[in-house]
Amino acid sequence: MAVGFHSQEQAPIIGYEMRSGRGPQAPVSEADALAGGMVIRRLDAWYGSFQALRGVDLLVAPKRITAVIGPSGCGKSTLIRCLNRMHEVVPRARATGEVLLRGEDIYASGVDAVVVRRRVGMVFQKPNPFPTMSVFDNVAAGLRLNGFMVRRGQTVEMVEKSLRQAALWDEVEDKLSRPATELSGGQQQRLCIARALAVEPEVVLMDEPCSALDPVATLKIEELMRALAKEYTIVIVTHNMQQAARVSDYTAVMMMAEDGAGEMIEFGPTEEIFTKPREKRTEDYITGRFG
Repeated sequence: MAVGFHSQEQAPIIGYEMRSGRGPQAPVSEADALAGGMVIRRLDAWYGSFQALRGVDLLVAPKRITAVIGPSGCGKSTLIRCLNRMHEVVPRARATGEVLLRGEDIYASGVDAVVVRRRVGMVFQKPNPFPTMSVFDNVAAGLRLNGFMVRRGQTVEMVEKSLRQAALWDEVEDKLSRPATELSGGQQQRLCIARALAVEPEVVLMDEPCSALDPVATLKIEELMRALAKEYTIVIVTHNMQQAARVSDYTAVMMMAEDGAGEMIEFGPTEEIFTKPREKRTEDYITGRFG
């Protein structure tokens, strides 16, 4: 069974700005996660003989933002890398369990990992535009690398659409032929988001996408995430508790077991996690007592 929800009467934890207008979120149903999101069951992951994840269950709601939080080394990045099979590109890395995308196990025999990564895009911690390519070609490369065979005119349309979705078009419309490295850090990160969106994924994974950005650029990325959640399912790893409280609908809390394996200890609507956590370890972490 995936991690469920429980209510518990206790004093609310204060000090976190919740996203205004969000309203209470209902628990994620397995039917919704199977139909349009992701279902993770009994996920284990290893790097060689070291077990990095143990028994992770999670329901990812469609067209919502799920934040994964927890102290360093608890397996957050490993978890989301398992959600599009990026984990297995690391030598001697492997994963077992089920990761269902619209009800289909992405680890089933015969499933093409390249197709999985097209359907489940990834945005990394630091902006990583291709340094020798222009702004235009960086986005177009997302199409070419994923095997999209489109005419030049279609490519132009798809690049513009992706840049608009990433709230970057107005800033780069007259710079499309310029090197991507001339953009600011925040613009480069939005360019990488545009590149991920170009192939029209169903899910977008973001691994600490704002950790290398200043507060102004961070705010733009957060606003962008909220806009994108109207069309995409988003999973974000973040060390920023305020960010998780502001942008996410649901929050998963991970901790490290005594042997170093990452385990999920709590999952629920973000407002509940940040005001009425049922686990003492969650309360200690989000109030800064450890981690």
